[in-house]
Amino acid sequence: MKTDQKRVLYIVVSMLLLLALAACGGAGAGDSGAEAAPSQNALDRIVSEGTIKIAIPQDTPLFGTESADGSYEGYDVEVAQMLAQDLGVEVELVPVTSKNRIPFLTSGKADLVISSMGVKPERALAIDFSNAYAPFFWAVYGAKDLDVSTVEDAAAYKVGATLGTLEEIAFSDAAVEGTEIMRFDDQATTVQAYLTGQVDLIVTGNAIAAEMIKNNPDMKIETKIVLQHSPCHIGVRQSDDALLTWVNAFVYSHTLNGDFDQLSVKWFGEPLPDFPNF
Repeated sequence: MKTDQKRVLYIVVSMLLLLALAACGGAGAGDSGAEAAPSQNALDRIVSEGTIKIAIPQDTPLFGTESADGSYEGYDVEVAQMLAQDLGVEVELVPVTSKNRIPFLTSGKADLVISSMGVKPERALAIDFSNAYAPFFWAVYGAKDLDVSTVEDAAAYKVGATLGTLEEIAFSDAAVEGTEIMRFDDQATTVQAYLTGQVDLIVTGNAIAAEMIKNNPDMKIETKIVLQHSPCHIGVRQSDDALLTWVNAFVYSHTLNGDFDQLSVKWFGEPLPDFPNF
């Protein structure tokens, strides 16, 4: 009788120990050599769920703006839609501003950020970046018939720029002595000065220049001198390696077949420039 009782007690204790070990292994994978089952990666999850959440700009002309009917349009919006189509899932557009686009990605409110975002070392501490998919640069613009291709050439003309902007500073640093630079308080005034002939050349970003080119085709405005490139990249959460690899394949494919070139001409009036390697 006592032997039977001991046998039952041994079995019960053994079962309790096995349950305790299983619980410990699940709660602290790696603490005692036990490993938890691998979690589903972001790419597999998105395909499985059938939806991808992509942060897009809501207040950046040509890249992404909200129209009167509440829909969004722009270069980045079209890229987001194209990406979802290639992945075979629905897209949920998540409007963001420059300040909250990275927090939306890192917190999981978005799976990707396609929002006119350039690479900066401090940003790379928080997220990963795809290869470049969209142009953004500061340049000197002028009429096609003006013989200007260097900052030395620009010295023969009146140049308009918006005071305190990065492009104005870049041109001022590069300009040769004697260049007449007329500085205005805001971008709208600078643009108006160029359109009304107060200045011969204008220093601005390619998005603003694209609006001028689109709205004033008779002026035959073109890029004369590129001051600095800051191409746009798609933001991906760190450790989402499979998703980043797929996004880079997407960028490569649509750059190679000319789709992004066509989009660039549509929205910015110019084909894609040659991007530096990243």
